Amino acid sequence: MPNSDQNALKIAVARAAVAEVAQGMILGVGTGSTVDCFIDALAEAGVSLKGAISSSVRSANRLAALGYPIMELDDLAGPIDLYIDGADEIDPNLCMIKGGGAALTQEKIVASAAKRFVCIVDSSKQVETLGRFPLPIEVIEKAIKPVTWAIQAMGGEPRRRAGVLTDNGHPILDVLGLAITDPVALERALNQIPGVVTNGIFALRRADLALVATPQGVVRLQHN
Repeated sequence: MPNSDQNALKIAVARAAVAEVAQGMILGVGTGSTVDCFIDALAEAGVSLKGAISSSVRSANRLAALGYPIMELDDLAGPIDLYIDGADEIDPNLCMIKGGGAALTQEKIVASAAKRFVCIVDSSKQVETLGRFPLPIEVIEKAIKPVTWAIQAMGGEPRRRAGVLTDNGHPILDVLGLAITDPVALERALNQIPGVVTNGIFALRRADLALVATPQGVVRLQHN
């Protein structure tokens, strides 16, 4: 898909997502190029927020620059009403791979704190089975070797992402070669490896709604 077409789809789905946001809400906001479009669309639509909980420094800076107050989870008395984020892949059950922007741990934390999770993607991110996109895994530095061996034993091919540390100060392993036919089971198994901070499968906390931008318009997908 040409970049100009994909950018147009990102803008379309970002604008559709604004309709999910109520005035005065405390909103959880993810990370990535589609989320950047969403933040801009939110401001263009004149939506006011009581506060925003961001999953990354990048998104927090963009929100703050547009005048939105940034809050922390510690400031809250209860769950966030809504979390909006993109994905690197999404399957028909609305399970996802996330972490291409290296914010997977904070994204998973904020998503877990939200009553509702809306995923915004263009149609190029839809897959029948997760795993075409390399699976990001955030790892404690000293555990890279044993985590690598454990993932190799599971059939994966981990590669350290060059020159990248997360906002938490940790490296990322990108894992190739996994066909993720049972996302919930694999998410749990990877999280049991000592030294893994978290992995980029979002199946235990999958999306409640996916807004998918296609050349024919934005499609709404919900799981049962």
